Parts: sequence; structure tokens; C-alpha cells
Amino acid sequence: HRYFPDFYMKVKERGGKVKRYVIEVKPAKQTKPPVKPKRQTKGYIREAYEYAKNQVKWKMAREFCADRQWEFKVVTEKELGI
Repeated sequence: HRYFPDFYMKVKERGGKVKRYVIEVKPAKQTKPPVKPKRQTKGYIREAYEYAKNQVKWKMAREFCADRQWEFKVVTEKELGI
């Protein structure tokens, strides 16, 4: 199963070197582990599953990018100013 990023871009840096980035856009809430409530709710289980899934996906994306000398970044609404 291949990884398909939200966004891929090339940036020409000073000196003429081209750097490639793979960008994943996610809500900030999904980038942090969920706070465990006193009793497990369906919402908590869903958030924990989503967080775990993202961690695995991002690990694979970092490895994918490292093999190609690209850089992987996760961007949230905070970085976008939304």
C-alpha cells in the first residue's frame, strides 16, 4: 500500500539547491495522544485509533522521504494560521 501525501513541493534554496518536501495536513488534535478519560468512550477509542494510525503512517512517510533525501512535515491549523 503506497503512501499518498496531501501535498508535495519543490523549493529552490539559496545556492540553487532544490529541496523536496512531502506535507501532511492534519488537525492539531490528531498530532497529540488523546487524554484518557475515567471510562473508555467510543470517542476516546476512535481518537486513540486515529492517533496510532497517524504515528505509523508518519513513521513510514519519514522513512520513504529519507530514502529519497526529501523532508516530511506535518502541518496543522496552527501553522496555517486558521
